[in-house]
Amino acid sequence: MSAIPRLAALLAGSARTVVFTGAGMSTESGIPDFRSPGGVWSRMKPIDFDTFLHHEDARHEAWRRTFSGVAGWVGAKPNEGHFAIARLVRTGKIGHVITQNVDNLHQDSGVPAHQVIELHGNAGYATCLICGLRHELTDLRVPFLEQGTLPSCRACGGIVKTATISFGQPMPVEPMRRADAASRECDLFIVLGSSLAVYPAAALPMVAKSNGAALAIVNREPTHMDGSADLVLHTEIGAVLKEIVP
Repeated sequence: MSAIPRLAALLAGSARTVVFTGAGMSTESGIPDFRSPGGVWSRMKPIDFDTFLHHEDARHEAWRRTFSGVAGWVGAKPNEGHFAIARLVRTGKIGHVITQNVDNLHQDSGVPAHQVIELHGNAGYATCLICGLRHELTDLRVPFLEQGTLPSCRACGGIVKTATISFGQPMPVEPMRRADAASRECDLFIVLGSSLAVYPAAALPMVAKSNGAALAIVNREPTHMDGSADLVLHTEIGAVLKEIVP
């Protein structure tokens, strides 16, 4: 049996599938990844969390990037792969979608927000780093662009940052707890478009595998976990999912 029918068979036989998505899931929607040539970090140096906290000019630059859209994280549309995952979620086949992406495309494709576990946050809104209050970008845009006013919390006056996880920023405790629990409880763990190079998120496939789940990896390039997987496909995600998900 070839690889795509084998993945379809694994999915058909699963009662508790978890999908784990990385940057390759969204490159098919035109969103650049981070590390490859021409990716986000080859065009601009990331601003780490400590620098953002302690340097006002760094905060100005971070917000300039946010409102210019230079990173390309927002404004894209879900692709065939996103919609296929959403269809599987509606059938009850997939209980959770764990994602390293910050683009909100799983929710935009129809996956209920409570079934999306965002390990690296979301670029579509901002939060206060002191009290955690959510702030909408539309409310922050005009004061910043017209007066250069750095966003601050309307409740406590704290520093406001987009709700993404920067280098050096602690991983969100509750999403990590939920992702670990979902990985331990699933019987099939499907990696879609992740190089599995960024930890602790990249540890989750082996958490699932060590607890008895089958592991499938669909990624254009090889990963260091390919040898541990039950099934590996080095190809485009959307084409694969479109073939196996009615």
